[in-house]
Amino acid sequence: MNNRKPFELQSKIGRTVFHEGREFLYFSGTAYLGMGSVGDFEKQVMEGISKYGICHGLSRVNNVRLSVYEQFEVFFAEKAKAEKSLLWSSGFLAGTAAINYLKKSAHQIFIAPHTHPAVLADGLHCYPDPNFDHWIGYCKETCAQLHTSNILIVANAVDPLKPAVHDFDWIKDLPSRHHYTLLIDDSHAFGILGEDIFGTYSQWKYLPVNLVISGSLGKGLSIPSGIILGDEKTISGISQLPIFRASSPPSPGLLYAFLHGQHLFQAQREKYLSNVNLFKSLLRQDPKFKYSENFPVFSFPDQNWVNLLEKAGIIVSSFPYPMPTDPCSNRIVISGYHEESDILLLHKVISSL
Repeated sequence: MNNRKPFELQSKIGRTVFHEGREFLYFSGTAYLGMGSVGDFEKQVMEGISKYGICHGLSRVNNVRLSVYEQFEVFFAEKAKAEKSLLWSSGFLAGTAAINYLKKSAHQIFIAPHTHPAVLADGLHCYPDPNFDHWIGYCKETCAQLHTSNILIVANAVDPLKPAVHDFDWIKDLPSRHHYTLLIDDSHAFGILGEDIFGTYSQWKYLPVNLVISGSLGKGLSIPSGIILGDEKTISGISQLPIFRASSPPSPGLLYAFLHGQHLFQAQREKYLSNVNLFKSLLRQDPKFKYSENFPVFSFPDQNWVNLLEKAGIIVSSFPYPMPTDPCSNRIVISGYHEESDILLLHKVISSL
């Protein structure tokens, strides 16, 4: 069990954090593009707040509506190459709505190991074996034995703890007599995986499935909200549910900033990719680290490194997850916050351990 005292901060998190009078380089968190460090984006957020207010406490189906919500949904769906999208105040709420809607018509549900709780409805559980390939084998064997069924497959786009980016091409080999729906949580994919910053929908839309993507936009994209992407029928059906009609949407000011700041997101994505590639080149496939292509998380097993890095002025991610009794997950997170000099210093310290 982890007995380390957490860092209680009194100022915002960026490429560095201040704690007890000392500045530390920060290699943790999920703000993968580092949008919080972009002054022009912050200005656009303030402009959006000035235009639309700090929040919008009305239901989306109220007779008084802000146009920015539909503008965002249309834009995001088009860029993600989905027919339609639906905005939520959080990724957890989006996932909860998606799974509860889809499970009603499913005869069989396959849930990958370590799938995020946001897309686990009451009574549903992840595959107990943590090996993703073993789960794929189970899905194939079971589908081969089933009579014609409606089958729901649920998984994360990426396991951010191992880390591992998941491949779903294997679904093409499943028996064609079934009708498949694939629900993917893209929370750790938005901003960094797929063709652009809009997640993996375009990557998997050609699979023989009804594809539904849900997730948080508050990680890589730094927009505290959630979204569901899918076809017209599915998204329209979810929009009729009380969980959507009775809930308030996210802050409109940040949506405005996203729509008007695409050039800033693209610049940060290029910087993020450059930083990740630099660190990978410095590691030279060091076997002490585990990482996955184009994902910015680098895990390591040695718990002692966490204290040694802290003494050197570097904070990394280390805490038990998902249960408090679990061992610590130790990870270095490279982001768009960082400068080249930060990564060179990080590698120099690691090389001395």
